[in-house]
Amino acid sequence: MEQRESNCHLPGLVSVQKPIFHTFMSPGSKEKSKSPRMKAIRGSKRVSKLAVMVMHLKPETELRLKELAATTSRAPEGLVEDAMSGYLAELTEVRKMLDSRYDDIESGRVAPIDGEDAFARLRQMSQDRRRA
Repeated sequence: MEQRESNCHLPGLVSVQKPIFHTFMSPGSKEKSKSPRMKAIRGSKRVSKLAVMVMHLKPETELRLKELAATTSRAPEGLVEDAMSGYLAELTEVRKMLDSRYDDIESGRVAPIDGEDAFARLRQMSQDRRRA
């Protein structure tokens, strides 16, 4: 069976933190522009604009996404947003835990053990539980 990827276009908001103007004063003028448009723009510190992200999904994954969207009455974009948000939060927590464990080893608070020894201990504990 041929593997084909499909494109799933997901709109999202991109927050732009840069000011959208440098100056609205004419050279030598001390007065800013009086136009309503310029006043609205000048008052803006943040601008949000709609952006599109293209995701390449396997057909099976896209089908599962569409089925879940239909059964939950939610938009596929919302489901993907929730899934990515949860995944990134979990990944951040794992990264913090790994950094903390590495710091513990580096500082000498804990001593590393050999992987084979660790598995041997686990096997022994499992066997002991079966016997009990």
